[in-house]
Amino acid sequence: MEEFNNQQRSVFGTWWEPIRKWFYPVWLLYETTIRFYEYAFDISLYIIKQQESIGEYVAQILAITCGLATFLICTFYLTVPTCIILYKFFKEDKLINPFLYKIKKYF
Repeated sequence: MEEFNNQQRSVFGTWWEPIRKWFYPVWLLYETTIRFYEYAFDISLYIIKQQESIGEYVAQILAITCGLATFLICTFYLTVPTCIILYKFFKEDKLINPFLYKIKKYF
């Protein structure tokens, strides 16, 4: 286990090591935010198309509520915890799991 307690070197060199702990979580946040925004927008469009059966006013309120709820739930329960875990993964120098130790080198 002592072989996993030393500083992990990146394939890209030492200049990448301080940057990668911020780059990957920010990139993940950016990508998932765009994807969840698209999900929320599609949900609101679907509900607006149903306005003939439920009414225009109700459809607008329901579309905004469901779209916003989808975006917030996905962001706070999926994106934020994943970004925190990813940041801690790259910040941590001592890894116990041999698989994580090997894969960290390629990031």
